[in-house]
Amino acid sequence: MRCCKKKFKSLTELVLLLCLCFSIFIVNAEGILATKTESKLVEDGYEILVDFKITLPPSVEDALIRGVALNFVSELKISRSRWYWMDSDVIQTEQQSKLTYNALTQQFRISRGTLFQSFPNLETALHILGHQSSQPIAISTFGGGSGYIAKLLKSETKFTAYAQMRLDTSQLPKPLQVNALTNNDWNLESEKHMWTIHPEVTKTEGINKP
Repeated sequence: MRCCKKKFKSLTELVLLLCLCFSIFIVNAEGILATKTESKLVEDGYEILVDFKITLPPSVEDALIRGVALNFVSELKISRSRWYWMDSDVIQTEQQSKLTYNALTQQFRISRGTLFQSFPNLETALHILGHQSSQPIAISTFGGGSGYIAKLLKSETKFTAYAQMRLDTSQLPKPLQVNALTNNDWNLESEKHMWTIHPEVTKTEGINKP
């Protein structure tokens, strides 16, 4: 009898541990995560593409369904690191995207400036919303002149790209702005993802993040 009680206790502890691990997994699954970066040459120059996986907490998704617009901001920056001088920005861009839900048509809409696109479900909308890209960057932007000294300095130059995406809580309705100060569900911001790019490479290159 005592042995059965011990086994039951051990089984109960195991179940509680598994439930705790599952809860932690669910919490970690929510938010914004950079999953893929791609650097490639296109017809108009050099282009940077970033994919973010966006998972909304239930409370945020519920607010969206109830008519609250969610504004996301994605930032992309490329810096030139040089051993002989301070770092400088090659390009720095910011893109704003608005996600809304239309209860009448039961569709989700992404608006970027005057452009918009509708989707039948949230999963598809978030997938498209997470796909961010820079304007083509002229290849000459990465250059530094010609000649032996210029080539030597260029060989010591390192280009680093930074990408980040967040929910802009400053554009939420006032009551939700106050709630966002104490509720981590509204603190949706990816870590700053950083990777090295090589402008001299003329083929498409991808960097996948596990």
